[in-house]
Amino acid sequence: MTIDARLPPQAGVAPAPAAPLLSPRMAAVVLATLLGLQPVTTDLMLPALPLLAADLHAPMAPVQLTMSALILAFGLAQLVWGPLADRFGRRPVLLVGLALYALASIGAALAGGVMQVVGWRIVQGASLSVPVVCARAMVRDLYEPHQGALVMAKALSGLGLIAISSPLLGGLLATLFGWRAEPAAMALAGVALGALIALRVPETNLRRRHDATQLKPLLAQTGRVLRHPAFRAWALLVSCSYGGLFIFLAGAGFVLIGVLGLQPLPAGIVMSSTSLAYIAGTFCCRHWLPRHGLVGAVQRGAFFSLAACALLAVVAFLDIRSVWAVMLPIWLYALGHGVHQPCGQAGAVGPFPQAAGQASALAGFVLSVGAFAIGLWLGRALDGTVRPLAGGMALAAAASALVAWTLVRRHGASR
Repeated sequence: MTIDARLPPQAGVAPAPAAPLLSPRMAAVVLATLLGLQPVTTDLMLPALPLLAADLHAPMAPVQLTMSALILAFGLAQLVWGPLADRFGRRPVLLVGLALYALASIGAALAGGVMQVVGWRIVQGASLSVPVVCARAMVRDLYEPHQGALVMAKALSGLGLIAISSPLLGGLLATLFGWRAEPAAMALAGVALGALIALRVPETNLRRRHDATQLKPLLAQTGRVLRHPAFRAWALLVSCSYGGLFIFLAGAGFVLIGVLGLQPLPAGIVMSSTSLAYIAGTFCCRHWLPRHGLVGAVQRGAFFSLAACALLAVVAFLDIRSVWAVMLPIWLYALGHGVHQPCGQAGAVGPFPQAAGQASALAGFVLSVGAFAIGLWLGRALDGTVRPLAGGMALAAAASALVAWTLVRRHGASR
């Protein structure tokens, strides 16, 4: 159910005016498109990274930096955009961020060297954080955590469809036009999403905090969020689960194309299949949530993570060079990720209805710092075998299951 906008006023919080809100179905569509810009930005480039490296005569480390630097900027910028969205509202911040994203995408498409690509990808990451922060905050604007997780699961099912098409489209574009077509397509996506926000999406932040960008209240609220045990549990779960996915995003192109010998288009098709498993995971989440709640759902999803861990460990230990052997445990991993992500994102912002943007930003920052560190490691670890990809994902799967069965079980329902 939606939150009653007529709550008693609090210090630093603007009274809630009457305003139209989104229906659950429209909310799911808007959230899917906002969150879907992230796989467009990452997955679309996956089949093109080897072509980028060859075209710009770039070694592995800076090519990996085009992914890891984007993720770090994505995390750091959330610390700015989150409070701004709490202060000024979701719509104006979204429109500014999407315009900046489109410009950065055009810059990346026109870049003449790999470090120029890295620079524009940093700007892309900083602007990409806007739709992700605002989407998670909008869920808390409109719904209590349990209902918000259901809407988020529906949205992430839609995101899965976008994620399916992104590497497939990326492989096709790379084959037909080269790697520069990918950032050009991202620019078009940013413009289209900005038009959707401008024409169809009302403001959902009806209780704006005038002190959200003031240093002393900002630091105080940051401390409250970081000290909250439920936030720490859910944010760590999301970070561990996404960490394994990021290993796949950053390394799959090199393993499937460079180690297993696939061409860019078939590699894109194989990468897209992971999103089908992810969508299945979101449907499991939607089935389990009414019966078992947030905590019960992720504990069940952790069995997928544990199974993926065991199989990936075998693949890594034996260096099994088979598409099926590599992808089967990755599909299991994606099933668990499809449960962990909607529950974790809703759970992390749940205790903070008055500071959902800031809580969303802090959760995203934690996730992104971990992914950045993983990207730096992966750029040095890729060695022409499947071991770094499979071994790294096995560790992430084990960590996800452990957090789900310990910290989330103890603290996930804390208010």
